[in-house]
Amino acid sequence: GHRDFIKNMITGTSQADAAVLMISSQAGEFEAGIAKDGQTREHALLSYTLGVKKMVVAVNKMDHPSTNYSEARFKEIMTEAKTFLKTAGYKPKNVPFVPVSGITGENLNKEHKSAKLAWYKGKSLMETLDELPTPKRPTDLALRLPINDVFKIPGVGTVPVGRVETGQLKPGMNVYFAPCGLQSECKKVEMHHQELPIANPGDNVGFNVRGIPVN
Repeated sequence: GHRDFIKNMITGTSQADAAVLMISSQAGEFEAGIAKDGQTREHALLSYTLGVKKMVVAVNKMDHPSTNYSEARFKEIMTEAKTFLKTAGYKPKNVPFVPVSGITGENLNKEHKSAKLAWYKGKSLMETLDELPTPKRPTDLALRLPINDVFKIPGVGTVPVGRVETGQLKPGMNVYFAPCGLQSECKKVEMHHQELPIANPGDNVGFNVRGIPVN
């Protein structure tokens, strides 16, 4: 990721259960990414800080002439990456490393595995993601919804936006805002512009309330 998009990365990562850390295997690019101010190192640290404890590392651009699907280059990157992942807080033994080529599709899924990566005996990227454990959704606890943003929509009212962490949000229920101590009825809940009868933990939603100022 480019440093100009760190804000977008933080927004997405703060709402994620798992992350894929993309590392370029191209000569020079990997080294730049793990340098003192490198983006690869920064993304790994931000992911752990923002609560993403499950990570998969995709070693990309294996097709590049400087890499040429080299097992030695993959192992070199894996050794270096495990060091800074451990520094960030991850347990390297629990982080799968998957060699891929985004431009050719190599090893992205099990249908695209060829002899070029014959030395790699692990699973494809999609298979690895499918095997990540599904987090338990705490629907039995009280509603907790950290607010990321608030919009004032004419004719609708105040619309806070955030991710449900615990509990459930339904239209018609009274919601309490902290630390200001204000209270209001939730009129409507939407996710991706579709109305929901109920929002569960993990859902990124906007909900309409009346009588609450934006600030």
